[in-house]
Amino acid sequence: MNIALLRGLAAALLMIAAATAQAAGRLTVEDAWIRAAPPGAMMLAGYMVLGNTGDAPVVVTAADSDAFGDVSMHRTIEENGVARMRPLERVAVAPGARVAFAPGGMHLMLMQPKRALRPGDKVAIRLVQADGTAMQVEFTTR
Repeated sequence: MNIALLRGLAAALLMIAAATAQAAGRLTVEDAWIRAAPPGAMMLAGYMVLGNTGDAPVVVTAADSDAFGDVSMHRTIEENGVARMRPLERVAVAPGARVAFAPGGMHLMLMQPKRALRPGDKVAIRLVQADGTAMQVEFTTR
């Protein structure tokens, strides 16, 4: 085979590989924390900043932890002057975007803690994405 033909084949293979490459989101988590509460509290809240450094959307659909009886995603909204919590089934993070879970807005509802959490305590919470992948995140109580 001649060199020109080999180069042409190599270029064609690279184009095919590039055409079949799939875009992927890449979830990041920063500033993960749990609001400290009085001993015996049966409900806590978790906050964080989700990011996406990939080139496709990332969708978080669930969260869980061995440290709590139940973990769910919620948003605080105001209805007729009263703050209410509504469950979130999914949180999408666009490529290059950041989504804050912060007091008064989106948060993790952490029900039935299995032990009292003091400031400085660390807790692992797993975030599950729509594609089935999961990321374990360390939250600090403060």
